[in-house]
Amino acid sequence: MIRSWLFVPGDSERKMEKGRGNVADALILDLEDSVADSRQEIAREMTCNFLLQETDRSRQQLWVRINPLDNPLSLPDLAAILKGKPDGIVLPKVYSAADVNKLADYLDILEVREGIPKGSTKIVSVATETAQSLLTFNTYLEGITDRLVGMTWGGEDLSAALGASSNRHPRTGDYDDPFLYARTMCLATARAIDVQPIGVVFVDYKDSDGLHEECLRDRQSGYIGKVSIHPGQPEIINAAFTPSSDEVAHAKKVVQIFEENPGLGTIGIDGKMYDMPHLKQARNLLELAAKVK
Repeated sequence: MIRSWLFVPGDSERKMEKGRGNVADALILDLEDSVADSRQEIAREMTCNFLLQETDRSRQQLWVRINPLDNPLSLPDLAAILKGKPDGIVLPKVYSAADVNKLADYLDILEVREGIPKGSTKIVSVATETAQSLLTFNTYLEGITDRLVGMTWGGEDLSAALGASSNRHPRTGDYDDPFLYARTMCLATARAIDVQPIGVVFVDYKDSDGLHEECLRDRQSGYIGKVSIHPGQPEIINAAFTPSSDEVAHAKKVVQIFEENPGLGTIGIDGKMYDMPHLKQARNLLELAAKVK
């Protein structure tokens, strides 16, 4: 289970190498927003060479964000970097599940060309960076590739797509309604198709307390993990998405008492009543704790 994802520019050998020493569970080597069009070829070559060099992914996975599929740069991105066997592709500015399935078809072909076992290259969809995407979440329920392992949402590009001057409410500072909808639908869709729901980037990288609070809110809502844009953020994210020893102990207690009383649907524990949803939550927490060890 990946708790923290860190964006690293694909045209900076120094930053990619530095990223390997970061506590992030996964690096996203970026060929999109952080790379100027004039440096695309350089970025592809650097990224591919870095992937070929860094073959040990046991501690930290290496993913690549390509350009959007409706951008002519995307296919050259894939053709150039797949020989490096990235753990997965982050697909930005998705319009519907059809984009994800099309990417999966491209990967089928390129994996054969590179002698990579079919299905090895996974996909994370950045599911809400276009206006159309807010209307097409249902398409993920109509048949989606097994390569898709995660969904995240995007508030910054969505602001531009919707013509919004900001994605935050002017008084409360919380996300405004269209962006709360995107967050909710991304979470619900990911859970409906059993892939990892991943929290959006927190752009104010100097506000560690704000990041911590948003991580806790994400986790409480049902998200697992978060994307980061600054090397100081993954440590905070990892801590927030790692269940504490007290949480694990309590969850084990809930599961144990229910298992010892199989005929009961409701049980009192430490002065509080627990039923089947609480049992499921306890098991989910123990599953998360086991995956992030």
